[in-house]
Amino acid sequence: MNKLKLFALATVAFLGFSGAANAETVLLASDDFVGITFWVISMGMLAATVFFFMERGSVAAGWRTSVTVAGLVTGIAFVHYIYMRGVWVQTGDSPTVYRYIDWLITVPLQMVEFYLILAAVKKVSGGIFWRLLIGSLVMLCAGYLGEAGYINEMLGFIVGIAGWIYILYEVFSGEAGKVAARSGNKALVTAFSAMRMIVTIGWAIYPLGYVFGYLTGGVDANSLNVIYNLADFVNKIAFGLVIWAAAVSASGGRAR
Repeated sequence: MNKLKLFALATVAFLGFSGAANAETVLLASDDFVGITFWVISMGMLAATVFFFMERGSVAAGWRTSVTVAGLVTGIAFVHYIYMRGVWVQTGDSPTVYRYIDWLITVPLQMVEFYLILAAVKKVSGGIFWRLLIGSLVMLCAGYLGEAGYINEMLGFIVGIAGWIYILYEVFSGEAGKVAARSGNKALVTAFSAMRMIVTIGWAIYPLGYVFGYLTGGVDANSLNVIYNLADFVNKIAFGLVIWAAAVSASGGRAR
């Protein structure tokens, strides 16, 4: 376990060093509010990644995969935000494809977390895993194709919303929601409910950004980037913290 922690810290330290080196050659203006949010969010993701990997060994074995995945989500986001910050400072732009590269990896991982925390408590059907995974991919792929102009923007929006609604159905009224409700595990039920609220309320920011940023206009690129940055900060870090808190609670405080 100590070797795993050292490996995680070494990896994160290397990535942090790379980001710092990039910061030396690309100067961030003091009045560049959008660039500052990219920087703050990237540092928050780094801190969360270190925390999750360090805490992985402090929870019961059944919950360790969930905490590890939470660390992977924030770790991937950290690397990506460092890169997006550099591109923004150099060009004043943040192409759609950059965000979707991040989301296409991290969002399915977050959906898999619903399955993982259920599996930490009881035996569950693999169908939950696949339905959540496929629903998230449909949502993201449709959104990207619409925003990037490969398909009609409205069609992409409608299909993406359908994927999101399917995910919500699964975690509220579908098999995943029913298994959580019947589990009898207080920590699981609390975490599951909080995660559902993040996916419902926190994720609503993204389709709203699609509507006002691409379909109807009204929100400029700078504002949209700030909104997306803050949304990612909350939706990724808070999501992982909810899982970690449940893991600690289910482990009777801390397991060593």
